[in-house]
Amino acid sequence: MSLIFVQLLNGLQSGLLIFLAASGLTLVFGILGVINLSHGSFYMLGAYLALSLTNLFGDIFLALAVGVPLAFLCGFLIEYLFIRHLYNRDHLQQVLLTFALILVFNEFQQVVWGSYPHAIPAPSYLADSVRLTDGLSYPVYRVALMAICLALALAMVLVIQKTRVGRLIRAAESNREMVEALGFDSRMIFRLVFAAGTALAAAAGMLAAPIESAYPGVGDRVLIVSFVIVVIGGIGSIRGAFIGSLLIGMADAFGKVFMPQFSSFMIYALMAIVLVMRPAGLFGRA
Repeated sequence: MSLIFVQLLNGLQSGLLIFLAASGLTLVFGILGVINLSHGSFYMLGAYLALSLTNLFGDIFLALAVGVPLAFLCGFLIEYLFIRHLYNRDHLQQVLLTFALILVFNEFQQVVWGSYPHAIPAPSYLADSVRLTDGLSYPVYRVALMAICLALALAMVLVIQKTRVGRLIRAAESNREMVEALGFDSRMIFRLVFAAGTALAAAAGMLAAPIESAYPGVGDRVLIVSFVIVVIGGIGSIRGAFIGSLLIGMADAFGKVFMPQFSSFMIYALMAIVLVMRPAGLFGRA
């Protein structure tokens, strides 16, 4: 029972962390209609920003406060220079350009940080473990990570569902021409959405850095899993991305313990089952 409880916590932590990254891809894919293969590179960028900024400030949360705005500005600039030209083009051109961005980010990472892994320390005040039972404890940093991910997820839902900006985003997704006719700049809305997706992926990479470390290609698996979650949850559905992330997190956590040789297979098997039962995803529009 202790092992099962620990894996439940690990699955929850993994699912919430993946949700941060996958929700950014869901926003970009669902609202902008762009297949962004470089999304995993933003996760990698977050991990290496955590490395550099933690070395500078001495605390991962101070690094997060600086790194997320930097990632937002990076996404804003990339959308202006490259992504905005893809909205009216076919998916092949989107794939080619965003794949080229992967190569650029990988080369940039090699030049700046090198090709070997780097460990990022968790804050000393979160280095202890919280005792759950007499023989079971859990790292405090992982508990704090889950709380932060939940807070960010709630804030994102509130912004999209309850604010004027969120209504404009949903309106631009449905009818871009009408939004422009009402006097709003849909291009700026799309730019902000892409930048927000970039910031979410980078935030996930920064929060995961003390657990996973920073190493070349750290975002590759996150990209694949994020696309799986988008498919499971339904294109453009934040609620679907949240539930899909939790399902993937649990499948991965329990698979690594009870069926390690099939742990990766379980993720794709779950996607296949969902697609058979609901081809548009759990909450996607048919």
